[in-house]
Order: sequence, then structure tokens, then C-alpha cells
Amino acid sequence: MAATEASDGVEFIESVDLFNMLQQGIDYSCLSDTNYLYLIDARKKADYNESHIITAKLAPRKEDGTFLIPYDAEIECKKNIIVYDGNTGEIIGPSEAIDCALLFWKVGSRGTIKILRGGYEEFSALYPFLRTQKILYTPRELDEIKTYPLEILPGLLYLGNWRQGNSPQVQKDMKIRGHINCCVEAETMFTEPNPHLLHIQVNDDNEEDLYSHFNAACAFTDYHFDELFAVLVFDTIGISRAVTVVIAVIMYTNKWTLSEAYKHVKKCCSAMRPNRGFVEQLSQWEEDILGKKRTDIADPNF
Repeated sequence: MAATEASDGVEFIESVDLFNMLQQGIDYSCLSDTNYLYLIDARKKADYNESHIITAKLAPRKEDGTFLIPYDAEIECKKNIIVYDGNTGEIIGPSEAIDCALLFWKVGSRGTIKILRGGYEEFSALYPFLRTQKILYTPRELDEIKTYPLEILPGLLYLGNWRQGNSPQVQKDMKIRGHINCCVEAETMFTEPNPHLLHIQVNDDNEEDLYSHFNAACAFTDYHFDELFAVLVFDTIGISRAVTVVIAVIMYTNKWTLSEAYKHVKKCCSAMRPNRGFVEQLSQWEEDILGKKRTDIADPNF
């Protein structure tokens, strides 16, 4: 069976998908909701104790090495269940992650069990700052987890909020070089003028004009992408102005319709809510790029 296909309630997700899942949330990380994500490490206990992905729980085993369902798992309540091992990459042959995932599926998960393609090895190589030895988290510690910007184009384009845009640690961990600041306020990371900063001073209002800044944003990202420099686009909470600019950029970069770009960013950022005026401006941008409007923004999905 092909690696991209689901089998018996099991399917693969990519490392970037898990990364973005771990970063969801506005005021608090979605990880503070104990039913949001159940992340299971199916490796041996010694490997787990040495290092694992943040908030992951070790899959318990019987004496013969087969997997057990934790007594407090409450599988039927979990919105997302993800299993990983060392490096499973396809639904072929023996795999600790697949064995564990199939068990969780058979005992009553309400959704498909997802397996992390490439496992811990690939994920930790891409996001080493999300490795930990911490095993238990109090509710307060979960509330205090600081999220990273969402990854829109792997290694190149990120979407974030004011705190992330002004955090030296975020810039270091994510290797971010360029900023598109969509807040009215000046940021603290760069002082103007700076070739790695584009400041779009626009309020989040239906009557505001972001459209006239789309060309400048695309020229800015073109330059940075050509140099393999990562760009962070951010506003106050990262759900409207920055989202609009990110959609405009990937429509231009990938020659996507508004619908295609919108769906992609929605997959990365579940809380996105660009205001209606900005959606209408993106519709005009679609006509500029593709020669005609191909997306019906009257669709309830917009």
C-alpha cells in the first residue's frame, strides 16, 4: 500500500503538520486543552527518557513488548491522536508506530490515528527546540507553553503574532531573517530602515487598504526566498492582517487561486479570520495574478 494512503483507520502526517498542530492557540496554547492532542511515543523507554517531543507520552507495553492502552487515555475524547516511533516512513513491514496506532484505532478512537512520517528522527532534526526530557505537565505549565510561528512554506514563510515577532529566541530557533510587520506599532527586533524589515502600518478594519501593499510584500519575500532567508509575517494576534498578506504571498509565489491559498493557510492556522474587506482585496489580487477571478468569495467557507 502506498505510504500516503490510510489503512484501517491509520494515516501519515508530515513533520510540518505536527509542528503546526503544536503551535495552535491565541491567548493560550491549544495544548492546555487535555483533549486537544494525545501524542504517543512508541519507542523504547530508554529512548523516550533520553529525549522526546514536547508533551509526548510513552506508550506502555506488556512484558512481552506488545502495546497497552493507558488506563487514563480516554481515547474517545481525544480530538487528535498522533503516534511516532524512531523513523517509520510507510505502511509496509513491521513498525512500532503502526502497531501502536492500530491498537488505538481498534479500541475506539473517534478519528483516524495519525502516524508521524519519519518519526522522532526527522521531527527532531527539523525542530530540535521542541525536544525535551520533561514527562509530566501541570495544567499551569500547559497554559504557559509559548507557541512558535506557524509554518506556511517549509523553511521559508511563517505566520505569527506580536510576541513571536519580537522574541529573539523565536528568531534564533526558527532561523528567521526577514520580517513583515503588519502592526501599526514599530517592532523591537529591527530599527527602520532595514532591508530585512517591511512595515505595513494598517489597522484591522474592513475599510483599510492592504491590497496596495501586496506587490511590496511579494517583492520582499521574493528577495528573501531567493537567498533562502526565512520570513515571518505577523500582526497583533496573527489571524487577520498577517493572514491576508501570507495568502497574497503564496497566491503570487505558487500561482494559486484564492481558494487554494485560503485552504492551505486554514490548514496551518485553524484560528485564521481575515476580515471581509481583506477577503475582497484578495479576490482582486487573484484577478491580477491569474487574469480573472476564479474563487467565489460568497461561498460560506470564506
